[in-house]
Amino acid sequence: MTMNRRQLLAAAAAGLTLPWSASGHAQGWPARPIRMVSPYGAGGSNDILTRVLGDFLSRGLGQGIVVENKSGAGTRIANEYVAKAPPDGYTLLHAAAPIAIGEALYKDLPYDVHKSFTSIASTAIAPLFLVVNAEAPYKSLAEFIKYAKADPKGVTFGSPGAGSAPHLTAELLLRSAGANGIVVQYRGDAPAYTELLAGRIDATLTAISTAVPHIQAGKLRVLGVATEERTPLYPQAPTLREQGLPSVVGYGWYGMLAPAGTPASIVERLNAGINAAVGDVEVRRKAEAAGLQLRGGTAAEFSAFIASETRKWAQIIKSANITVE
Repeated sequence: MTMNRRQLLAAAAAGLTLPWSASGHAQGWPARPIRMVSPYGAGGSNDILTRVLGDFLSRGLGQGIVVENKSGAGTRIANEYVAKAPPDGYTLLHAAAPIAIGEALYKDLPYDVHKSFTSIASTAIAPLFLVVNAEAPYKSLAEFIKYAKADPKGVTFGSPGAGSAPHLTAELLLRSAGANGIVVQYRGDAPAYTELLAGRIDATLTAISTAVPHIQAGKLRVLGVATEERTPLYPQAPTLREQGLPSVVGYGWYGMLAPAGTPASIVERLNAGINAAVGDVEVRRKAEAAGLQLRGGTAAEFSAFIASETRKWAQIIKSANITVE
């Protein structure tokens, strides 16, 4: 029986038996445990979701899923490891957004994001919220942009690292708004928050889970979110699109990839399993606690999304003359 995405999600929510969890394994797969590689260290949102998805999928597949953390080099270590693995369905990559910008930032990558991998499904996004000091004179995006245009020095964004989603989205925002400003690079979110709370920088783009304690304490203010539509993680925040910047969409994202050449029957089964997980209440609860919004979708949709992200951010990287060491 063939089920579309909506039917899969409805069936998962109702606890029904899904095609992907049937006892008949495609070509005998899986006959042994599967490795699911996270490109980050233990404890981060990618690692958390990787383990949650692994637990869900292992129950339906009837095999264990072992999570391996291969962090470093802007996810390139994990990406290369999976790109060079046998295409047999036993090594998967829970890829992150940096994989789509690698070719614009680095020379001689040992893999090609479009040729070395087979897309399985999008899994989640990490929405980025435009956050400012609560004592700042601007209380809306329009006022923030007006302020940035009026001051010759413009506004200062704090970024957790060069080439990160917050960095690139801040560059996109400044260019789209025709505003003045610079993006200052820090080693992670913590020092950027320290500077923002002290009033030494004007704004940052960040996960709502990190910002909420400071918002509740009255120290930070949210001006908007850089997603296509309002996010259920913090629905009171208007999108930057609805506030007059229709092209400013940027966020962290995750999705499942396999080495190029992985059999279509395996990809289809994993895709159905991930979409079932997206419809699971407990999976959603754990994902949202980590600041993530689940996605899902077809393999073709995820492949097209990666291609779109690659083109989009390559243009920003070039126009902003962004380089990394």
